[in-house]
Amino acid sequence: MLRFILFAILFFILYYVLQYLLKGILSPRKRMDRGSEPEELVQDPNCQTYIPKRSAIKKKIAGNVLYFCKKECLKNYLKKIAEKG
Repeated sequence: MLRFILFAILFFILYYVLQYLLKGILSPRKRMDRGSEPEELVQDPNCQTYIPKRSAIKKKIAGNVLYFCKKECLKNYLKKIAEKG
């Protein structure tokens, strides 16, 4: 009877240790799936090009956050605003 109890305890310990180890191996797969989600695109107000938000140049103008594809587009946009105002 004592052997049976020891085997049962050993089985449960082994089961939880394996479950813990396998959980660590399987979680990176879930993280990689999240990375495959589409990235948000934003439109450059100067040249009307859509660019990934992460790589865009961000500038707050007149209380609005605007995104530009490159510094030249930002400069051109600021020139256009200055000419209008």
